[in-house]
Amino acid sequence: MLTVICEKPGTLLSETRQTPERMKGEVLLRVRRVGVCGTDMHIFTGNQPYLQYPRVMGHELSGTVEAADDDSGLEYGDPVYVMPYLSCGKCIACRNGKTNCCVNIQVLGVHRDGAMTEYLSVPAQFVQKAEGITLDQAAMLEFLAIGAHAVRRGDVGAGQRVLVVGAGPIGMAAMIFAKLRGATVTALDSREDRLRFCSDKIGVAASVSLGDADAEKLSDLTDGEFFDVVFDATGNANAMRRGFDFIAHGGKYVFISIVRDVISFSDPEFHKREATLLGSRNATQEDFDTVLKAMRAGLIPDEALNTHRLQLSTLPADFPKLLDPSAGVVKAIVEC
Repeated sequence: MLTVICEKPGTLLSETRQTPERMKGEVLLRVRRVGVCGTDMHIFTGNQPYLQYPRVMGHELSGTVEAADDDSGLEYGDPVYVMPYLSCGKCIACRNGKTNCCVNIQVLGVHRDGAMTEYLSVPAQFVQKAEGITLDQAAMLEFLAIGAHAVRRGDVGAGQRVLVVGAGPIGMAAMIFAKLRGATVTALDSREDRLRFCSDKIGVAASVSLGDADAEKLSDLTDGEFFDVVFDATGNANAMRRGFDFIAHGGKYVFISIVRDVISFSDPEFHKREATLLGSRNATQEDFDTVLKAMRAGLIPDEALNTHRLQLSTLPADFPKLLDPSAGVVKAIVEC
């Protein structure tokens, strides 16, 4: 089978591997679609904190069943999606239903080889039927579920003012699900093309360009009160530190981003606001179900989000082009 490997930062190679042997309790999948995530970009550029090279990237995937146990509820040809966070089911996080931050988590494409290949065998409990959606949509579930999880962590409510800092795919996912909860959403980013996309395709109430007057504009939008919930989806330590300035009194700040850095803040400012700081990692089945329901209802602009398509056979040559901001990539999908 054809497999694309990130041998080291900046180097993708195609090679032929043996089709994996399916073990009992696993499902052998024919991979059909793989979404390209910011994590994959970070792996390629050498900026992913949980990874060792070489690695087969890819954790946003859909496929069809090749083989499964008779009692799995899955049959040959079934379209499926995969929850790529392989949790142990036994640790303190799993026992409390927080499989997304399992102590022993193995994320496909990060801790173990992922989906940029033609066949993949994974434990059956992480494979779900993709009923009522397309294979393209199924490959977009994961990044949208991360946004849905963050919004759930922030307990966003109707009528609240929400600021999302960072208008990449994950930030856009947070915008979509905050809007679906009835919040008034503002996007903050340095890229005008991304802000236009958020206004035109996602329908945010306001978009603000990063710059000298951005804090004043954010203040004006909220009558000087700033935001009930702030989400950071930048992956930038300076932006994460600065976001504390935009929390309303009594508000929440949710870190979706992760960086190799120490994040500090002014305790007097944080304390006087009685602010809440939250981390948001990955997603749970509940969040995938939330996205599925919204997709089936036609509430997700998935066709607009999918701006680019690639082929697995030409991925080593084409992948670096996705890093060029002028390409206007929101979500690229690899066809296998």
